Amino acid sequence: MASAYETYFASLAGKRVALLGFGVSNRPLLPLLCRAGAVVSIRDSKTDLKLQEDSFDWREYNIQFHLGETHMENMDEESIIRSPGLLPTLPALRKAAANGSIITSEMELFFALCPCKVIGITGSNGKTTTSALVSKILETAGHSVYLGGNIGTPLLPVIPKMTEDSIAVVELSSFQLMDMGKSPSVAVVTNVAPNHLDKHTDMDEYVTAKEAIFAFQRSSDLLVANFDNDYTRSFLQKAKGRTLAFSDQAEPTKGIYAKDGVIYRNGTPVLEEKDMILPGRHNVQNMMAAIGATVGLAEPEHIQKVAKTFGGVEHRMEFVREYNGVSYYNSSIDSSPSRTVAALSCFTRPVVLLAGGYDKHIPFEPMAESVIKTVRHLILTGHTAEKIENAVVSHPKYRPGYPEISHAENLEQAVQLAAKTARAGEAVLLSPACASFDAFANFEERGKAFKEAVRRLS
Repeated sequence: MASAYETYFASLAGKRVALLGFGVSNRPLLPLLCRAGAVVSIRDSKTDLKLQEDSFDWREYNIQFHLGETHMENMDEESIIRSPGLLPTLPALRKAAANGSIITSEMELFFALCPCKVIGITGSNGKTTTSALVSKILETAGHSVYLGGNIGTPLLPVIPKMTEDSIAVVELSSFQLMDMGKSPSVAVVTNVAPNHLDKHTDMDEYVTAKEAIFAFQRSSDLLVANFDNDYTRSFLQKAKGRTLAFSDQAEPTKGIYAKDGVIYRNGTPVLEEKDMILPGRHNVQNMMAAIGATVGLAEPEHIQKVAKTFGGVEHRMEFVREYNGVSYYNSSIDSSPSRTVAALSCFTRPVVLLAGGYDKHIPFEPMAESVIKTVRHLILTGHTAEKIENAVVSHPKYRPGYPEISHAENLEQAVQLAAKTARAGEAVLLSPACASFDAFANFEERGKAFKEAVRRLS
């Protein structure tokens, strides 16, 4: 009997299918669609897609290209697979849907066709680290695990390798959740704070998108959510299935909590915080979320082994090098003020902070007190430099020169200035509190540029 995956792709033979956006999630779908016999069109704002770099020989197929500023004009394909960053609320997509096109996404298709248990993880901060922790814990416990989603690996092409006994661990952004009609059997929400307000209509739309991770759960499904966050605490009340809370401040009767340096699960000690090599209170919360997600799937010894060996994910509080007695850290993933607050909380020594970038229309006032408390020298770049400076200097606890504030033309110059002014024993931290799009393609490119600049110091 054909699987749901095989049946779906067989149904595309002769159908017109558009890949709207040709990035990380959609690019791997091109060979699947072409080999299924679909009539494929690629629609992207870029004019050079670098298709020659792909191993798949696309020239064998009659692919239609709609590139540049007009790439969304006259969309009349029977099925349109959108990239996560192109929201279903876009007028062009609404018009196409009204005219009969089916609007979907790689992630929505994955949920519809996946043959195994899915653990979905979302949140404004911490979802990538939590996803990686869950995956490592499950692998240590002997499970066959597939990690992907927003973390960078599309999972739809991998479905043929999965069995009913596999477990898919999927990081989900608000953009991926917006048009979902199915929720994972285990949903994890690390926290919710203002983010992506340059794309979402308002905070309500952003929160509603996050709620989709549990909105379609069954009574037997599980929601794991942060009890210390106002938004996610309310999610626990709205859940249709079972719930587990995790908390760094309270002791939920049914859940995971930290007390006196020990993490407990349903009242039983599971892990001593001193055994974790991941730094910071936010990573204690990430570990608690991962412990909740793996209830019934892993034992304390599996959690303890991962805690002692897992050092984190690239671009997330990543140690780069020590130079002239100063430690350099790359946390380029920190694209919101709340992430920068979490990063700064890891330090007890003075910090030279490199911040600024693309404006997502998020207020910077919430991070001002942490900057004043921890940062000795604030070096700003990008479109938001003035906004961040204004948020800091207007805070009641700010005193002129504390912190010292400088501006740099670009990241390279910011690193050079940091190296000149940082003192032995201090830390230089890239934690931008902003997206990267004013100067880089993504946070990974920004983080790599920072590391290269730091390694060139001599």
